[in-house]
Amino acid sequence: MSDHYETLGVSKDASEADIKKAYRKLARRLHPDVSPGSEDEFKRVSLAYDVLSDPEKRRNYDMGGGENGQAGPGAGFGGFSDLFETFFGGGGGGGRPQPASRTRRGKDALVALHIDLETAAFGGNADVQIVTANVCDSCEGSGARPGTDITTCPTCHGAGSVQQMARTLLGQMLTNQTCPQCRGYGTIIEHHCPNCHGDGRVRAEETITVKVPAGVRDGNRIQLSGRGEAGPGGGPRGDLFLEVIVEEHPVFERDGADFRCTLTIPMTAAALGAEIPLETFDGEQTVEVRAGAQTGDVVRLRGLGAQQLRRDGRGDIYVTLSVETPTALTGEQRELLEQLAGMRGETQPAGRAGDRHSGPFSRLREKFAGR
Repeated sequence: MSDHYETLGVSKDASEADIKKAYRKLARRLHPDVSPGSEDEFKRVSLAYDVLSDPEKRRNYDMGGGENGQAGPGAGFGGFSDLFETFFGGGGGGGRPQPASRTRRGKDALVALHIDLETAAFGGNADVQIVTANVCDSCEGSGARPGTDITTCPTCHGAGSVQQMARTLLGQMLTNQTCPQCRGYGTIIEHHCPNCHGDGRVRAEETITVKVPAGVRDGNRIQLSGRGEAGPGGGPRGDLFLEVIVEEHPVFERDGADFRCTLTIPMTAAALGAEIPLETFDGEQTVEVRAGAQTGDVVRLRGLGAQQLRRDGRGDIYVTLSVETPTALTGEQRELLEQLAGMRGETQPAGRAGDRHSGPFSRLREKFAGR
């Protein structure tokens, strides 16, 4: 487990102000927008600040709890005083609860990312517009009017709670209640920042450029660490999740790592064979149509499909042929076709219907019927 104090570069008796100052200095230097490739280190710094800026989490961490500030295995019902405090909210010799922290981690955000098929298949950059919460520039997240200080609550003297006498089945008991003046924070913002009204954050609309990995599909999510909403009180940002929505392409359909399309060709090209140009994402390619091609025949163009996500290699393009019969013939064209029909003995075509009884199962039935 990493040492949060060492991560932020502060001593174990550092004040809340020293911890916040150290975090802001590191966050500006390690933010992924400023220093690409520092996402992991930025997350460690954010976690350290999240724990050490919260008095309860910091106390748990100092007492050997988990790196997220959860209570350690020795916490819980450690004695009569702990049990008493659990049921009666304090007193009985137990210590007062710690004041709440104004600094909290920001929320994660989920935004739709619309991209075209080419970007999804081969990767690239895409712009996305988001509405988020940013740290207030005027008060730097404190919530107090610039030039003023956050003062200690005169009612609870910074404890965040006040003790009251209450009648119980066991007689009169001293209980801890959330301080009504500071609402449990232990401090009071007497003069709120006029820009953020004391929240330490302001709403903002911005456009960010996202690097889309090659091979993403509809419904995939891209996580951007530290790009979610800023936390209250100057807290660390949450994460931003982008849900990929791939727009339809006018020619190609995606089938895994393959592309599929339909190519309409003239009747003469189908009969005689031809080389038909097809514009792909790799430029113009040639579709080899064999002589006598029929509607529904498929031509495969190898290695021209989509890039596979986090894997080497590309899929293929499958071109389904559709033979077009001419509908508006000139007199000369009609005469030529009639001559061809005569030469092929097709002036009175009988056609050929498919025999639905000629399949393998019908032959199997005939075999057993003859026994």
